[in-house]
Amino acid sequence: MPRYKTVEQIQAIMGNIEQIRNIGIIAHVDHGKTTTSDLLLAAAGIISMKVAGEALALDYLDVEQKRGITVKAANISLYHEYGGRPYVINLIDTPGHVDFSGKVTRSLRVLDGALVVVDAVEGVMTQTETVLRQALEERVRPLLFINKVDRLIKELKFTAQEVQQRFVEIIKTMNSLLAEYAEPEFREKWAFDPARGTVIFGAARDKWGLTVSTAQRKGIRFSDIVGAYEKGKEGVEELAKAAPLHEAILETVIRFVPNPREAQSYRIPKIWRGAIDSDVGKAMMNADPSGPLVYLINDMRVDPHAGLVATGRVFSGTLRAGEEAWLLASRSKQRVLQVSLYMGPIREVVESVAAGNIAATLGLEAARAGETVVQVAYKDSVAPFERLRYVSEPVVTMAVEPKKTADLPRLVEALRKLSIEDPNILVKINEETGEYLISGMGPLHLEIALTFLKENYGVEVDTTPPLVVYREACRAPSQVIEGKSPNKHNRLYISVEPLNEETTKLIQQGVVVEDMDARERARILRDQAGWDYDEARRIWAIDENINVFVDRTAGVQYLREVRDTIIQGFRLAMKEGPLAAEPVRGVKVVLHDAVIHEDPAHRGPAQLYPATRNPIFAGMLLARPTLLEPIQKLDVRVPADLVSAVVSVVSRKRGKVLDVVYTTPTSARIVAELPVAESMDLASELRSATAGRAFWGTEFSRWLSVPEQLLPTVVRSIRTRKGLPPEPPRPEDFMPT
Repeated sequence: MPRYKTVEQIQAIMGNIEQIRNIGIIAHVDHGKTTTSDLLLAAAGIISMKVAGEALALDYLDVEQKRGITVKAANISLYHEYGGRPYVINLIDTPGHVDFSGKVTRSLRVLDGALVVVDAVEGVMTQTETVLRQALEERVRPLLFINKVDRLIKELKFTAQEVQQRFVEIIKTMNSLLAEYAEPEFREKWAFDPARGTVIFGAARDKWGLTVSTAQRKGIRFSDIVGAYEKGKEGVEELAKAAPLHEAILETVIRFVPNPREAQSYRIPKIWRGAIDSDVGKAMMNADPSGPLVYLINDMRVDPHAGLVATGRVFSGTLRAGEEAWLLASRSKQRVLQVSLYMGPIREVVESVAAGNIAATLGLEAARAGETVVQVAYKDSVAPFERLRYVSEPVVTMAVEPKKTADLPRLVEALRKLSIEDPNILVKINEETGEYLISGMGPLHLEIALTFLKENYGVEVDTTPPLVVYREACRAPSQVIEGKSPNKHNRLYISVEPLNEETTKLIQQGVVVEDMDARERARILRDQAGWDYDEARRIWAIDENINVFVDRTAGVQYLREVRDTIIQGFRLAMKEGPLAAEPVRGVKVVLHDAVIHEDPAHRGPAQLYPATRNPIFAGMLLARPTLLEPIQKLDVRVPADLVSAVVSVVSRKRGKVLDVVYTTPTSARIVAELPVAESMDLASELRSATAGRAFWGTEFSRWLSVPEQLLPTVVRSIRTRKGLPPEPPRPEDFMPT
């Protein structure tokens, strides 16, 4: 049994990179991540083993304890001895609900291994697939823990042979997903193989767990596990003593998760955009504690006493209190006032943290999640990390206002802090109506945000019902349209057209980004998306909603001087389209020609913004404009006799059944797609239709055009809600007279 160690002892071990492991626990909601974390905390002596599995210690927020779900990612450093050597395991427990998948993405960026927890009865669910895909995209090695084996025995009355067959089914499904999403070099090496010891079986609530090798070593057979449950509480307690889960997990992590140096050697080329052969690149590839400081922040948290707390991983160098550092994204120099380690929700102050470890800091007030912090001397020569790609987008919004008018300043400050802590919460002020709008991944995401406003910041608010966020797009190319500045001295000739699917995918996956080398970007677009190479080289801008601005002009005077102003005009146009003032998505804007006034006084933003926006809007209205609505994937596990009931619910909600698979003679899996707009009451309808016998998960799938017959109604509804005239403008309204 490992003993609790002091912060000083843990820090001493952290100095030896071979003895560090950085792992996360990821899973579908309610499959047992936080219960598993409890056991690991108890093993480290941080909580009592008696309450492990029920304390939910890493769910340190009241809302998490009340709801039984993890909302924030929680950090801790654990101590474990294996093979006569001490190890420090930096652990992050992540949320499972799809609405908080952004936090999973940010956590995985600083991890090297992930324990994927799967409920033995529910099996591999939608969110299981999502988090596994996220891990593999970050080159994070997954291990498998099949949890809640007790349910197979107590609820389903499985024999030892049937239990093993269920394990085989889950492992086979997980390996097929790994083969689909992992890069070729990792598919075989990272396959889930019980014989090699990369699969753990157990029951976190009952505190026992085994791998095949530990079962063989201890002489425990599957029939013994079934027998233990037949004996009752005493038999289960004996099993937990003979095969403690924390030992199986920590041994597996130490054996199969690479140390930071080994992991960074193959992860850095994937997640960092800089030159690998540079001094900084070499230092990060080797996790060199003596190299230049590179500290990636994955989480920002507001501490009511200490202020903003930044949490992240030191990829190179050593993070020391009192030293100045440079923040690449905010382009500012700030002093690290304090460095600390996490011990559960508590931060323990230390003098320094070396490369390869997770650390918290105070003093970096300008930082946000995703910020790259570097040594000041390297501020002009270090590239930031690759932009994080989230599996979902904020697609649900609501307006909020304080119940007491006097609380308005506090609400504004609380919303600012909320958006810092959770970058997937978008806060916007509607200047027409004065409303404060917050957008999130789903209704639960917004509900939790409102709970934080009340409990953490003391602001009670009134809200509108959750509304779905749409995107505007066009379905055909437009002709070239002239745009004039208000003073008539500047003219831009612009057309719009939809981006092809291949281009959209490349931008969405981060393969093509705005600030990459133009020749490399052009080569990728030519080879993988069918672009003309010369045109692809002349891309001026790619905005956050996957819209592209291309310059096709030749020999236009003064164009270089106004380039940035035109780009800003393009970005402003993409924020609110002409159809319903919703963000524009998937549009290519082409500048064909321009006439620019020679006098800078006549070509400022007030002149060029309208000259850019108006032809874009006219072009979109002439190019078969449409609204895109968010579609979510629904994965339902249900008894076979209830398949028709689920299909009926999906059909009523404009959904489409993609697949029905009978996993056993008595159970089925239904995969479907349905609009987010139709799924606000999905949970209650599924529970009602199946008498509570269905398990399901959802995840964001894609954007899809609103059906033609519904489009006018949806457009009018959105415009009326925003205080705009019900009918959209005509193309002529944006054309010069």
